[in-house]
Amino acid sequence: MIALARKPSLVEAVAPPERRGVERDAVRLLVTDRGKRAHYHARFYEIADLLRPGDLLVANDSATLPAALVARRQSGEPLSLHVSTRIDARIWTTEPRGTVLGGEELRLPNGGSVVMLAPVEPEHPRLWYGWFQLPKAMNAYLSEVGEPIRYGYVKERFPLDDYQTIFAREAGSTEMPSASRPFTPRVLETLRRRGIELTTITLHCGVASFEAPERPATERFTVSHAAAEAVNAARRDGRRVIALGTTALRALESAAHDDGVIASSGWTELVIEPDYRVRTVDGLLTGFHDSMATHRWILAAFLDEDLLTEAYEIAAESGYAQHEFGDVHLIL
Repeated sequence: MIALARKPSLVEAVAPPERRGVERDAVRLLVTDRGKRAHYHARFYEIADLLRPGDLLVANDSATLPAALVARRQSGEPLSLHVSTRIDARIWTTEPRGTVLGGEELRLPNGGSVVMLAPVEPEHPRLWYGWFQLPKAMNAYLSEVGEPIRYGYVKERFPLDDYQTIFAREAGSTEMPSASRPFTPRVLETLRRRGIELTTITLHCGVASFEAPERPATERFTVSHAAAEAVNAARRDGRRVIALGTTALRALESAAHDDGVIASSGWTELVIEPDYRVRTVDGLLTGFHDSMATHRWILAAFLDEDLLTEAYEIAAESGYAQHEFGDVHLIL
C-alpha cells in the first residue's frame, strides 16, 4: 500500500509568543493582496510599511474577563463552566463543558450558584441560559474566582494580562478579541508616524471557539458617533478602512446603513457568510482558525475559495501558528 502524503497543517500556538521567545509584535504576518492574488510574508511590527498613509484601522476595545469557573453538581462532581454573554445582571449565557439538565443547580466558589435554565438553541445545546446568584456583581466575582478561558491546546495557565490587547478598555469579553493582540506601543508609534489613523468600537465577545459549524452567538456592541464619523470620513475620502478582527467587522457591519455607518448600540445577530456583501471595510486583520470555525465563513466574504485555500496552504507549509496566541493574516 502506498502511503499518501499528508498536507501540512497549521501549528497549534500553545502559549503566548512572549513565552515562546518571540516578542508580542514579532509574530508572523501573512499578507494576502486580493487585487494581485498574491501572498507575502512579514513580521507584525512591519505592518505600517504594508499600509498607506490615511488608512483607518478599527479596533475592538473590549477587555477580557477571567470567565472560566469550576462548578460542582449536587453530587460534588466538578464541572467546568464558561461564562459567555450578559443578558441582564443575573442571567448570562454559559457553556457547560459537559452535559447538564434544565433546572439543574450548580454550586460555584465563594457561595455562588447558577441554575441552568434552558439551551439557547435546543438543536445545538452548547450554550445555556444560566441564572446566577452571586455574592457580588459578575465582573467583580469573576475577577476573584475565575480564570481566562483556555482550550486543550493551551496546557498551562497564563495570567489575565496575556489575554488582553493594548486597546482593552471596557471589561465584557469572555474570549479575547485576539486579532489585535500583536499591537504594542512601538507599533502604534510607527503607525502614527506614517499617518495611519485608528478608531475603536466595542463588541463584547462571548464563547466563540465552536467545535462544529454553528451560528455565532448574539453579542452586545457599541459603535460611537466618533467611530462612525471616522469610518464615514475615510470612505468619503477614498481611504481604506481595515477591521482589526472579525469582532470589529461584525460591529461595523451591524451599524451599516445605506448612508454609511450609524452610531449604534445594542445586540447583533449578524452572520457574515461567503455570499455576504461587506459594506464598511476594505480589509481585515484576523488570526488563523480551524477549518470548521465560523471565523472561516467571514474570510470567505473577502476571499474566493481558491485564494482562501491557497492562503491557508501557504501558511501551513510555512509553519504559521493558529488560535489566540498564534500568527495573523492581513487581507487587503
